Amino acid sequence: MQDPFWQELFLTVRLASTTTLLLLAIGLPMAHWLNQRRGPWAAALEALVGLPLVLPPTVLGFYLLILFSPNHWLGSLWEGCFGRSLPFSFEGLVAGSVLYSLPFAVQPFQAGLRGVPGEVLDAAALDAHPLQVFWHVRLPVAARGILTGAALSFAHTVGEFGVVLMLGGNIPGQTRVASVALYDAVQSMDYETAHRFALVLLGFALVALTSVALVQRRAGLLS
Repeated sequence: MQDPFWQELFLTVRLASTTTLLLLAIGLPMAHWLNQRRGPWAAALEALVGLPLVLPPTVLGFYLLILFSPNHWLGSLWEGCFGRSLPFSFEGLVAGSVLYSLPFAVQPFQAGLRGVPGEVLDAAALDAHPLQVFWHVRLPVAARGILTGAALSFAHTVGEFGVVLMLGGNIPGQTRVASVALYDAVQSMDYETAHRFALVLLGFALVALTSVALVQRRAGLLS
């Protein structure tokens, strides 16, 4: 039988990796759209995206639990399509993690995309379609911001607690991620296991922040 410690770490890495990939797919177009728009609607959406930065995770987790429940239209639609409930499932954790980590991806993406020189875009636009300019010019030049957002999103998802506990509960092998397992170990006074989880989570955070710092410093030296 697989060691629960490694099972929970694998589930955590799987959740963080899936969330980060989805945030790249969702967050980059959203960041580009927000950078191109002005007015109250764009400002309102930007504020909504940044809400998890200041909102208690348990509040977000509670409302997502209601939104995803079979009694709500969204949860009912999911259950009708896939035959299972969204709360207390890995898919539910992914959905909650994407929403909770959205500002940690979108805001660095916005900063990176804003930093692309206008003259470079103007020159590229003379011979290429706007979509080609976005993929082949804007994104490569904005790589520093994109890498920063991806690293922060991954690290933030690894360290999640309130949202994943509210939305996913504590089901071994399905929703019991490392942060929840750490909490359980402390509650049961199993400090040896708690130390193992805490050190791994600390290591993830240090690696992610060091990666961000190296990217920023390298970009500063090249500029």
